[in-house]
Amino acid sequence: MKNPAPGRDAVLREAGVSRETAAALDLYVAQLTRWQSIKNLVGPSTLAEVWTRHVADSLQLLAMAPEATRWLDLGSGAGIPGLILAIAGRERPGFRVDLVESNGRKGAFLQETARLTGAPAKVHVARIEAVIDGFADSQIVTARALAPLSQLLSWTAPLLKNGATGLFPKGRDVLTELTEAEERWRFTADLIPSRTDSDARIVRISSVSDLLP
Repeated sequence: MKNPAPGRDAVLREAGVSRETAAALDLYVAQLTRWQSIKNLVGPSTLAEVWTRHVADSLQLLAMAPEATRWLDLGSGAGIPGLILAIAGRERPGFRVDLVESNGRKGAFLQETARLTGAPAKVHVARIEAVIDGFADSQIVTARALAPLSQLLSWTAPLLKNGATGLFPKGRDVLTELTEAEERWRFTADLIPSRTDSDARIVRISSVSDLLP
């Protein structure tokens, strides 16, 4: 590849993906760049850092659950992290990611890019609360820049009670979100430092019980 994007080679090297998967991730980035001018899928200032800001941020989640094959991504938007996970995880037998996105234009981007990259992803253009009960077999649930942790738990509690694990990237307000969530929920959470942002954490939720009285 001529003039690779900043950080691309380092991100792919650390992820240890195959040449075919690297090509599919390149195609995803090309699609994101092409659609960005029309759909404004990501913050314009982050597009120049797409590999280090978005791709690497997504791939670190894959490494946290190396045995999981059934993933659910809520509010998928530009496919971060869900579609990137589907592209990178397709070498795992039986791997699949369900992408839930209520915005039709973003859903169109996800469907077209999943088709072009051959990603094992199914796009559901729907509101989360309308379809969440259909993903009871999910092993991992993700959501990035979608809603406060308390709201994420409201959506995903049935899945987490059924044995799924939540992996929710959060920024510098993570402790505030945890405190607010603890006012409504009983849950077990681990804060895992992000590899891409020293101020960010991945909130790993491994159990949830009913609302507090």
